[in-house]
Amino acid sequence: MADDTQIKIAGYTLSGTQFLILLPVLSGLSGAIYFSYDAYQRFIGVESAFTEVTDAMSRIQALEQTVGDNDVANLSAQLTAISTNMETILEQQKTLLDLRSKVEKSETITNGLGDKLETYDREFDDLWSAMDELYENPLK
Repeated sequence: MADDTQIKIAGYTLSGTQFLILLPVLSGLSGAIYFSYDAYQRFIGVESAFTEVTDAMSRIQALEQTVGDNDVANLSAQLTAISTNMETILEQQKTLLDLRSKVEKSETITNGLGDKLETYDREFDDLWSAMDELYENPLK
């Protein structure tokens, strides 16, 4: 069999044997280009994810700093103290409300006493005046 198959590409003439040798080389080269492009894209993706991770780490550090600054570890003890203080305040408020009702009752009672005392004073003055008048003029 004669090797008379020839292919012309871009002004070059290739024999069948040359073409069969060149075909796997070109295929491998195109695969290498595709693999390189894909690896580069993945690297860019990982790099952007790494940036997000570093941003998240800085936010986590800021949160840890805030938690430390605000003494969140002792928050339970502080809330217990506040709860105890609130209970004391509520008890004192009940006592004050009881005292308030007693004061209002006392005011109601004393308001009526003022008028009665004035009436009694007037009556005593009238009685003393009458007794003085009887003492000065017993037969009148």
